[in-house]
Amino acid sequence: MPGSGRRPVVILMADDDDEDRELTRDALQSSHLANEMRFAVDGQDLMDYLRHEGRYAGDPSSAPRPGIILLDLNMPKKDGREALAEIKADESLRSIPVVVLTTSKDEEDVFKTYDLGVSSFITKPVTFAGLVEVMKTWQRYWFELVELPEPRHLSHGER
Repeated sequence: MPGSGRRPVVILMADDDDEDRELTRDALQSSHLANEMRFAVDGQDLMDYLRHEGRYAGDPSSAPRPGIILLDLNMPKKDGREALAEIKADESLRSIPVVVLTTSKDEEDVFKTYDLGVSSFITKPVTFAGLVEVMKTWQRYWFELVELPEPRHLSHGER
């Protein structure tokens, strides 16, 4: 419920399309979501962020642990399916809910991502108004109804 004292969580969106990232951020802002958004530009960048590698190495504040991941499927370097499989295979990352947000309507993508452990699969609407409505519903569900896990405090040597 709004104002119920829930802690804000970082939303990490992995999408290679600048416009899609901006539109999604704008849609979430229009629903007055107070959570911080971070962005990864492809599947490899997503994994680097989560593992504090590459450009995220050295400064933990450059990549705070996300409370939820919005994941596009069709990205260069490492696609969303590969990144999802890596996330769910990694004991230190698997508890992070992953929501696919993609243009794909392929039934095989739906089945495969659920088999890999995705929490939800959403096909991106074609209009901004449609995206705003979807993001309002998504925001209400994930940030008003669902209890997200607290970030685990990992022992030295773990991610």
